[in-house]
Formats: sequence, C-alpha cells, structure tokens
Amino acid sequence: MRAMVLDAPRTPLRAANIAEPEPGPGQILVDIDVCGVCRTDLHVVDGELTEPKLPLVPGHQIVGRIAGGGEGAERYAEGDRVGVPWLGWTDGECRYCLSGRENLCDRARFTGYDIDGGYAQYAVADERYAFPVPEGYPDLQAAPLLCAGLIGYRALSMTGDAPRLGLYGFGASAHIVCQVALHQGRRVFAFVRGGDDAAREFALELGAEWAGDSLSAPPEELDAAIIFAPAGQLVPAALRVLAKGGTVVCAGIHMSDIPSFPYDLLWGERVVRSVANLTRADGESFLRLAPEVPVRIEVEPYPLERAGDALDRLRAGQVRGAAVLVTGRTPGPDEEQR
Repeated sequence: MRAMVLDAPRTPLRAANIAEPEPGPGQILVDIDVCGVCRTDLHVVDGELTEPKLPLVPGHQIVGRIAGGGEGAERYAEGDRVGVPWLGWTDGECRYCLSGRENLCDRARFTGYDIDGGYAQYAVADERYAFPVPEGYPDLQAAPLLCAGLIGYRALSMTGDAPRLGLYGFGASAHIVCQVALHQGRRVFAFVRGGDDAAREFALELGAEWAGDSLSAPPEELDAAIIFAPAGQLVPAALRVLAKGGTVVCAGIHMSDIPSFPYDLLWGERVVRSVANLTRADGESFLRLAPEVPVRIEVEPYPLERAGDALDRLRAGQVRGAAVLVTGRTPGPDEEQR
C-alpha cells in the first residue's frame, strides 16, 4: 500500500510502498478514505514528542470503511464507516481505566505514535477505539472531529459553564470549539498571532464577538480560557485577563516552558489545568453533539503524497480550519485538492 513514512524525527516524510497491515485479535482493518493533519503530528515529526515507534506512519484522525477484522472483532460489519482517534489502546485494568480515566492509562498506546496511523491506504485499529462516524458528515469534514473536535470538546468541558470564553490559537480545534460554545450560549473571544488578520477575520466570521492579538486584553475579563497554541507564554497572558475563580485549560499535548509569573495572577482561586488525550465517553458524547450544533468544518484537502506540504502550512499557521489528506476516494467537485 501507499504510505508516508517518518524514518527519524526532523526528517521529511518519505513516500513508500509498504506491506498492508493485518488485523490481530480484536482489531479491525480500515480502508482509509481521509486522514486529518494535526498539530500533534507536527510534534511527532519535529521531535518534540520523543519516543515514537520508528519507522512510523503518522496520522490519527482517520476516516474509512471496515475492510476486515481479526479474531473476535465483532463490533462492526464490513463496509461500516468508522473514525479512529489518537487514543488507540488501553489496558482496561489499571486504576485510571477502572475509574473512567482511561485517557491517563500508563500503558496507553496512541495512533500515529505507538501504532502506525492514517497517512496510508490502510490501518489497523482496536475496535474498542473506533467510533461510528455521524451521518451527514462527508469524510473530509468528519476527520477533524476525531482530534481537533474531541480534544477541543474535552477542553471545553473543563471550563464548566463559563459564560465568557477565550480561545488562544485559532486553528482546527478552536474553530470547532467556537461553534460548540456559541451553541451552548457562551460568548467567545478569540486570540490570534499578532498580525494574523486572516485568523482574526475567520474567528469573527464564526461568531466570536471580539478577536485580537494573543498578548492583548479583551474588552472585558474572561471566565475561562483554552490555550490551543503550544506557547507557554500564553498561560500568564490568559491569567492576566481572567476573572477570579476562572480556569485556564492547556489543551495541547506539547507546550513550550511556561515562564514564571507573580502569584497574584493565580490568586483569587484561578485554576491552570491540562487536558490529556480523550476517553471513549468523550468521543461518543461529542459525535452525538456535533450534528446538533451543527459543527461545520473548514477543510484544506491534500493528496497523500503532499502530506509534507500540509504539515509545512500548519507549522507556519497558514491553514484555515483543518488540513486533511485524501488517501482513498476522489473528492467531490466542491472538494478541490491543493
């Protein structure tokens, strides 16, 4: 099968023909149609997540059809459309798994990191960690729901019912979370990189009532903020504009060091917390909610062999919405590839 392979961190992905994977017990074989390109993929390729299996097929926002299954795999039928997310396997028996916190499992394995992912024509996945894809979402629009959407949704849930929400880094996750937050009746304030007028305008188009520089102050204080950008300096920046009792949620898997800041920014029962991975409950809840909002996703499609170009644009902050690789079917007339 065709695949894009990472041989070593900080090297370009290599187009290759590799053996089609075979599903083991409890696993499904997925004939991949599309795979979203995520900032976590960048952290893997750029060596900021330091222990990937090598060589590796990256990618963890997979949408495709069941093409077979291993022994005991009975959840899905051949031809069913499924999505495969970042969390690819847990042991199901540790204290985290048994207390509903499987996202913290010490033995967890991750798609596109420990397990070959979706920058390919086929992938295998644990059938427990594959979700039915909601009807009404074409493949290209469904893929970003599986990480940008799921992690954003988990981060949003960590803010409680905060009515004034700040979103730092207006990329794939933020443009989905903005829609969900507005659906919930919240007010959204968007923070973008200085001079990024395109991101500022995009946020306003989606319903944010204010959009400005990441280090500037919004017109009023916030009740919560979610930081999607991997920039540690945004933590004290968000605390500075947070009301007492508010929460800053760090939603990325990797972030640069957080600089020291005076205690009075944290005082007043403000909270800083992180989000790690996702649970199956998150996936089931969000994928039910997305069609109700309804979440609409801006997509830049790329052919599989141009995965490197998609990663470059994401690294440069040039992607509007989400980048998605087309690995299988030909996009429709309104889905022109770059």
